[in-house]
Amino acid sequence: MTISTIDESQRKSAKVAGFSYVLIILLSVLKLIFLGNLMVPGNDAATTSNIRAHELLFRVGVASDVIVFVLVVVLSLALYVILRTINKSLALFALLMRFGEAILGGLITLLGGLIPLLLLNRGAGSETDQLRALVGLFLSAGTAGLNIVLIFMGLGGTVFCYLFFKSKYIPGILAAWGMLTYLSMLILSFVSIVSPNLPEMIAIVLYTPGALFELIIGLWLGFKGLRPPGIAEPGKASA
Repeated sequence: MTISTIDESQRKSAKVAGFSYVLIILLSVLKLIFLGNLMVPGNDAATTSNIRAHELLFRVGVASDVIVFVLVVVLSLALYVILRTINKSLALFALLMRFGEAILGGLITLLGGLIPLLLLNRGAGSETDQLRALVGLFLSAGTAGLNIVLIFMGLGGTVFCYLFFKSKYIPGILAAWGMLTYLSMLILSFVSIVSPNLPEMIAIVLYTPGALFELIIGLWLGFKGLRPPGIAEPGKASA
């Protein structure tokens, strides 16, 4: 049986993709832990007060978002290098979708991060209900815009995982899990746009497996690397 080879650029890209996945999840979780309590839904005064009291922490969160979207670009390029030999057109489509995610994510960071800070600094010492409402509006717009970002992420992620499934570079069950989780993310994002008052628990239930998937595939690619497609999965070897 002939076993297809994996070239050095693919092996190096697998390491880059793996560690990019892990860093994206770590930064996202740390931001959620340290900044999650700053935003008080429906209370612009409390949110504004929290941001003023923890401005440096909020700025670190904004910087963290910028790093995450830069890592998305790095990750996408690495996945493209790995999977372009399977289907170049689909790999390019997935790459463009993830690039769209990064570009829109940068705009959302400007809208929901830097602009509220500029407004608060300009209004220092003369905070009014109008200023608080304006800051709250930009923060809410940034949060709502994440649904658009997640649509691009869901499309690109689904196609990349399909190509992984087809390539057999990683276990099929892991690639299938990825397709399922990104499709769920894609559907939930569309539903959230149409019906924005969905219970928060639904998003947590659907997004948590996605974060876990990205952590696991990141560790797999970073430490196990790519498996030559001619090697059968355990339990599937022919007699």
